Amino acid sequence: MDFTCGHHRGVVVLQVRVLKPKDAKEYWGLRLLTLNQHPDAFLLTLEEEQKRLYPIKRISALLKDPTRLTIGAFIDDRLIGTITLQKESYKKIKHKASVLSFFIEDAYRNKGIGRRLLTEVINVSRRLEIEQLLLAVVSTNTGAIALYESMGFTVFGLEKKALKVNGQYFDEQHMIYYL
Repeated sequence: MDFTCGHHRGVVVLQVRVLKPKDAKEYWGLRLLTLNQHPDAFLLTLEEEQKRLYPIKRISALLKDPTRLTIGAFIDDRLIGTITLQKESYKKIKHKASVLSFFIEDAYRNKGIGRRLLTEVINVSRRLEIEQLLLAVVSTNTGAIALYESMGFTVFGLEKKALKVNGQYFDEQHMIYYL
């Protein structure tokens, strides 16, 4: 699955493709960078993520997991954004999937890359006959919420004090998209 946008000279080429185990090291680097840039948007802290054993090996294994699909956005062959689709495997909830690990390097935000990645996840979900996409987003992340709402996601719940970062609480909105 390879997709390319903007194929003109002098124009930045955005490539969107499914990540493979060989992309694990670059994924890890981008995750640490974005975790540092937006500590309130992730479940784990930067320190917790850095303490995990064998991170490249662990990420490589996740990228091989048949219930997960991670799509990356590349500019000049450099990973600048990712989104993961986590499919459910139990029979009664197999029609659902979660959107996880959606992050874009700050320098590339507000350029349509998030929309492109989310559109790809929706398209892949349709091909996989997934009927519902679920996600959780920190309530202060207004840019992400605006993107999700513009794509058709709706809030179905609010978890008060879902995260606590340096003594400060953050609520999370739970959103759903019906395909």
